This record gives sequence, structure tokens and C-alpha cells, in this order.
Amino acid sequence: MKRHILLLFIFLNVTAAIGQAPTLEAPKVEIDLDNFIQRLAATQQEDVNYEDLYEALLQFYLNPINLNAAEPDDLRSLFLLSESQIHNFIEHKNRFGNLLSLYELQTIEGFDAETIQTLRPFIRLSNGVSVNDVKGIFNRATDHFLVIRTEQTLEKAEGYREGKYLGAPQKLYARYRLQHPKDFSLGFIMEKDQGEPNIADYTTFHFQLQNKGKLKNAIIGDYQLQFGQGLVMSGGYAAGKGGEPIYTTRRSDLGIRPHNSVLEGGFLRGAAATYQTGQVSLTAFGSYTKRDASINTDVEEREDVYSSILSSGLHRTQSEIDKKGLVNETSAGLNAKWQHGDGHIGFTVLNTNYSSPLERNSREYAVHEFKGTQNTVMGPNFSYSWQNFNFFGEAARSSSGGIGAVGGFVASLSPQVEWALNFRNYDKDFHSFYSNAFGEGSRTINEKGVYTGFKYTPKRGYTFAAFYDKFKFPWLRYLVDGSSDGDDYLLRFTLKPTKKWIFYTQYHREQKQKNFPGNETVTDYLVKTTRQNLLAQFEFNISKNFKSQTRVQYNSFQYETLDRSNGYALIQDIEGSIGRLQLKSRIALFNTESFDSRIYAYENDVLYTVSFPAYFGKGTRLYLVSRYSLTRKIDIWARIARTSLTDRETISSGNNEIPVPHRTDVKLQVRYRF
Repeated sequence: MKRHILLLFIFLNVTAAIGQAPTLEAPKVEIDLDNFIQRLAATQQEDVNYEDLYEALLQFYLNPINLNAAEPDDLRSLFLLSESQIHNFIEHKNRFGNLLSLYELQTIEGFDAETIQTLRPFIRLSNGVSVNDVKGIFNRATDHFLVIRTEQTLEKAEGYREGKYLGAPQKLYARYRLQHPKDFSLGFIMEKDQGEPNIADYTTFHFQLQNKGKLKNAIIGDYQLQFGQGLVMSGGYAAGKGGEPIYTTRRSDLGIRPHNSVLEGGFLRGAAATYQTGQVSLTAFGSYTKRDASINTDVEEREDVYSSILSSGLHRTQSEIDKKGLVNETSAGLNAKWQHGDGHIGFTVLNTNYSSPLERNSREYAVHEFKGTQNTVMGPNFSYSWQNFNFFGEAARSSSGGIGAVGGFVASLSPQVEWALNFRNYDKDFHSFYSNAFGEGSRTINEKGVYTGFKYTPKRGYTFAAFYDKFKFPWLRYLVDGSSDGDDYLLRFTLKPTKKWIFYTQYHREQKQKNFPGNETVTDYLVKTTRQNLLAQFEFNISKNFKSQTRVQYNSFQYETLDRSNGYALIQDIEGSIGRLQLKSRIALFNTESFDSRIYAYENDVLYTVSFPAYFGKGTRLYLVSRYSLTRKIDIWARIARTSLTDRETISSGNNEIPVPHRTDVKLQVRYRF
């Protein structure tokens, strides 16, 4: 309660202090992030946090890169530029000095009008405003807003009808932000999920200062860290395999960033600071937070042994509430970085302590998982650019003795051809709790692999993209009772001859080994599984204010020796705007033979929200999203979405079961810009 009162006090006082202070920069033109998300996440997966992707893109938009102070890693973090474009830009700046206008980009080889237009929302030139002085920082704010949202499922789920969900069926959300790019940021978020009794079940807060002399970055509150290739510390979204096969294979060294999402895991709570002198920077950080945890029932003689740290953040039932904040986590660490010329070398160390021991279940696949209360992981990382090649890598060792390593390169072989290569090797006993390095699995443990990506643009408007990934899991995994392997490849062709329309088609196939269905004994009898995805999409800009998008998709999943499960979807989107009103709509028809052949489809949603549901069963999916700009300062969003199934009488199961074959979700959101 004290934390909630403190947040309210800060909000009221800061707002009053700013008053009617004039801003020093013109308001940014808003963009639709949906196209960027769909390009990076062309292959949808159930274990990926797409909200982190949305938040990462949003932060790039709110904090555009100053081109006159940009390092190569800053430009790479956008996933938009090739190595040859980055190399040509740096060479141009070294030769002619700082850019005087963004139009100067047109004189750099590789920067055509379309590239510049794509970059424009995420870049800026220095406006001449000094940010070194802390005095009067709030008067320099260029982004200052408050967002309030409520949402609800209209049909009552089993958890409400039986009284197991202790709270109301509404989801509540509030977000406040005050900032000036690369100068300071102040923000907080409060959220209550559907069914939770506490109106502020989750809160996050941060205050950040940047570029104050040799103090390059400092933050208190909730934050994330990104160093090297994310093997020791990787905060937020880290793009992996998808429709962009080149730029997403590496990580960028972004350092300290605020935690701005409602994901209730993967962040640190405390303080961090980066001090830079000359070519050397040093980052120190500390954190103390309470984590949700499950009790390990296999250890009968002790009640304070926990099997896992939970990150769902759901506290609806009494059993979920009983797991809240059971384990205290204390973390501290350092990162040192030496920048020289076209490369840098870094070293990161992280120590994590838990107040109670963790021990996974007694199943054989979990014998190499982390056990105990303390873990230290540390190791070096590097990045070096030579002409149109960027080489990168990181290695680390955890307290168990397990080693993790990842490395590779990204290259522009010519203006038309790009190539990426990535190797990784994560021991079965390598433990890194905040890692999100490149890989097939959702965690950097028990995996070896080699990935190669290729992109060919023979002429403007034509792009061929592909990747191939070969991987192996040396030890057992959940539902995989033996050493297993697999491979994964994607082919994509994009045609965009004019600004009016774009067409792309994509084929994705992945093979893995799993236990034969129904097998519950300890055995190494594995079978090959094959998942395929084929889609074609056509977008047409009917006019300046209206756009149509048609998508046809086929999915399949098959266990070796068993029948294949098929899934189909036909999706039609229409977007338009009339005056102050913007509308986005969808009608989708789908038919999948099982959950294994489900179809993931990105959906438009209200601002600061991302939706990537799975379509399965037989039925229809409809939604309508509207935005109305009531005044220059007030915007209102509303969304209604409905799924109707014809092959069953209920939706979902357990406490989430709805006793009718349809589900209707509604949202209402208001944003006020100060």
C-alpha cells in the first residue's frame, strides 16, 4: 500500500511542477508498429513474449537514436540496416562530420527513399539542447502522458461461477510516462489481471537519468540489462528466427533500460549505473525482489524447498495467491566494456541468491537443472566490424561448471546479398537466469546448433529470404526421454513493386524428436515430428486512408507413423480513417483438426497492447478496433473481439472454461497527453 501511495505522490507533484512549461521539440508523428512486428515475428511461437517485442519497438520510437552520436550497436539494434549500410554511414560521418539534415542520408550509398522512410520514426539529429544539467530536466519533457484501460470477457468462466476466482472479471491498467529522449525518464505501471482481487496486484516504477557528464546512465526502480549476446544478461525482447533472417541473429549491447511492460518476470528491482571515462565504461547493478514460486512436493522432509520460479503473474485463486512472493531474490553484478575503433570487448558477472533453495522435480530430465540458493555466471563478450562484416561472440561459465558460448557474423557480401552465420553450445548444466541468447529452445541450456541466414534483393521491390538451423539437445527434455535433434528452415519471397501494394509468401518447416504420444514410462523411444506452415499475404492500399490485407494460411503437425493434423485459415483485414476516427477490422475463418495444427495470427489492438492468439477448432474470429481523437490531448480506443466455434459446446477448460461455444472480449482505453 505504501508503494502505491508513493507512486501517486510522485505523479501529482511532478505533474504540478511541469505546469504549462513549453516543450522544446515538436510532437512526434505517431506510427503504426504492427507492420514492424509482423515482419520480425513472421513465424509465431507460443513461448515468445510478443509484448516484449512491442515494448522494444515502442521504446525505440519514444527514444529515437541521435544519428550524430550513434554507435554501430545503436543502429544494429533497430533490425533495419544491413552491415554495408551501417559501414557506409559511419564512413560518411567520419569523412564529412555530423549530419546537418536527415536529407543528407540520401547521399549515402544504400540509403534509398524507402530505407530512410522506414528509419525516420526511430532516428533524430541533435536538437542542440544540453542534457548535462539535471536542473530543470522536467521542463525538457517531450513525452508526457497517462493511459487508463479496462477490459473484460463478457461470458463468465468457470472460475467466476464456482467462486474460485476471488476478484472481479475486469482487467485494469494504468500507465504514466514523462521523458525526454537520452536525458531522463520517469514512469510507472499499475495492473490487475482478470479475476485478481487486488486492484494494484502488479506495479512497476522507474526513474532514469542519461548523459550527465561521465554518468552515462543511472536508474532506480525496475530495469533490465542487455550486455553482449545476452548470455549473462538479456532484458526484454530478443529477436530470433523469423521472417528477418539476418539482423535478428545477434544481440546489441544496449546496457541499462527501464522495465516498462506488464510481464511480471525477467526484470531487476533496485538500482544500476554506468560510468564512462574515455573508451572504458563500467556498469554496476543491484536488485532485491520477491518472486512467485511453487513448492517442491517431492522433498517431503522440507516445506521451504521450491521447484520453480513463476513468472505468469496471475493471482486469481487462493492457491495462486499462496505462491506470491515466496522467494526473495537478491542479485548484484558488474559489466566492464572497452570500446576501441570498430570493436569492443566486455566482461559481465552476475551473482544471484535465493532466500530458500530451489530444486526441480525428481524426473530424470531435470537432474542437471539448477539446485541450491546461489549461482554466479560470468564471461567475456566481443564485437568487431571489418568492412561489411560484423563478428560477435560471448562465452560464460556458471557456478555448476557448465559453459555457454555463442558467436558468429553478419555480412553484406554485396549491395544485393547478405549472409549470417551463428554457432551456439550451451551445456546441460549451464545456468543463467537472465539469459536470452540465440537458440531454438526458450532457455540457454542443453543445446548445440548452427544457423545460417541468407537474403537476396536482385532489384528494388524483390526480396528472397531464407534460413536453415540445425540443432541438438544432448540431454533429456520435458516429454523427450532421450538425446534428440532436429532442424528448421524458412523460405520467404516478398514483392513490393509500388507503394500501393505488397505481396509475400512464406514456407516454414521444423522437425524435432519427441516421445511417442501416450508414452509415460522412462524410455528413450523417440519419434520424429514435423510442423509445417505455408502462407500467402496480399496488402493493397486502396487510397491514402484505406487499406486491405488478405491472408491465407495452412499449418500441419505430424508424429512419425501417425496421421497428419491439418489447419487452415482465411483472414481478411480492412483498415480506414475518416477525419478523427480510425478503424481496423478483421473477419477470419479457420478450421484446425487439433491444437497441434493451431494457427497463430497477429491482431491489431489498442495502443500499448499486443495480441497474438492461436486459432484452433472450427469457427470464426471477428474484431473491430477504433480510435477517436477527441481533442489534441485526448484519444479514446475501443475494441471488441469475438471467437465463435461450431465444433464444440464449450471453450477452454478448468477455471477458464466458458460453457458456451463463443467468447467475446471488450476493451476501452483513454490516453491523456499533458
